[in-house]
Amino acid sequence: MKTLNVAISDIEFNKFGLKEEKLSFSDLLELVSKELTRMNLSKSVELAEKYGLSNMSLEEINSEVRAVRNNAKSNH
Repeated sequence: MKTLNVAISDIEFNKFGLKEEKLSFSDLLELVSKELTRMNLSKSVELAEKYGLSNMSLEEINSEVRAVRNNAKSNH
């Protein structure tokens, strides 16, 4: 097995809720994946609010999805 050392700030260490200075690669991947998911969700919400999509009803969203899918099918 190989060992990889990664340096992070105290702020990052606390942000990720790390308790120990050693963790498995799979645990690191899980932490990074969760943070990327959180960041992407936050960006999606920001964009939805910016373009007024956050005010759409579920029916309006479904209608938009159907229109895009129909358009994509007709372009093949």
